Amino acid sequence: MISPAITAALREARFDDGCPLDASGLRQAKAAAGTLPAAERVWVSPTVRCRETAVALGLDAVEAPELTALDAGRWRGATLTEVSEREPEALARWLSDPGAAPHGGESVAALCDRVADWLETVAQTQGRTLAVVEPEAVRAAVVRALGAPDSAFWRADVPPLTAIELSGRSGRWNVRLGQPVGAPL
Repeated sequence: MISPAITAALREARFDDGCPLDASGLRQAKAAAGTLPAAERVWVSPTVRCRETAVALGLDAVEAPELTALDAGRWRGATLTEVSEREPEALARWLSDPGAAPHGGESVAALCDRVADWLETVAQTQGRTLAVVEPEAVRAAVVRALGAPDSAFWRADVPPLTAIELSGRSGRWNVRLGQPVGAPL
């Protein structure tokens, strides 16, 4: 799993609103093109930043709706500071209760379930799969691969343009974290 390159939304601590990669992110992704191992399947989250990252990396990827970003509902496009000022109790509940969705979107638990279902499907195939996915999809995959509670979701940081490798099979995953894209996998 590869997280997308940096965007203005990430720099501004803003809930993603479909903004494209910024010039720096695009440059970094293009510089890493050709460094990823060959794969039998290449998937991409349907979000703008993931699609643009995949293209910049030179990947011919198929969209996987299961790997889309967490639906932040009415918070989409707002900064974390803005949400904290307008809805402090709702934000606190969302950050502490994986089943909560006070923004009217998707809960962390629902996201973890969605990504776990995708992992189970991928586990049925042979060979390497690459996927350029949202950081929250990476977090969800790591939480489920390690058998951690959904409350651990917020304890994993996913830097831009980083590879997280899951190996093994359904029911028993191994996780390798934090490989910068362009470094040997």
